[in-house]
Amino acid sequence: MANVTMTVNGKAVTANVDPRTLLVQFLREHLRLTGTHVGCDTSQCGACVVHLDGKAVKSCTTLALACEGASVTTIEGLASGGALHPMQEAFREHHGLQCGFCTPGMIMSAVDMVNRRGHALDEKTIREDLDGNICRCTGYHNIVKAVAAGAEAMGKGTAPVRQAAE
Repeated sequence: MANVTMTVNGKAVTANVDPRTLLVQFLREHLRLTGTHVGCDTSQCGACVVHLDGKAVKSCTTLALACEGASVTTIEGLASGGALHPMQEAFREHHGLQCGFCTPGMIMSAVDMVNRRGHALDEKTIREDLDGNICRCTGYHNIVKAVAAGAEAMGKGTAPVRQAAE
């Protein structure tokens, strides 16, 4: 067993773990943060994406011990004071999910995309950057719309404006 200390969603955590423990296992099993999903165990589907020191990583292929001293943000850490993060709100508003299994990873990847590329994202860029995230339910049309709206809202520092029902 080995000791690991990191900051997860703004809180310092320390645990004694098997050196083979993956970050996704640490988050789900040790910290009970189950928003990060395991979809493939091969780093292909993106359901396990979290932010490690501000950058998107696939936690199913990252060892927990490699995160010693690091800062990890999960989907549970995006919302603030009971208000959804603008990207979360955009996914809700634009129906960027169906079963919801891939949604946490999609949102974490989308936030990283905005942080790297800025707030004005075109469809081609969004589709290319989401290449490492798989949704088995949708055709990605609403996911792309949600990412674009979320990116714009992140630029304004607000959640997307809700549209009135027609």
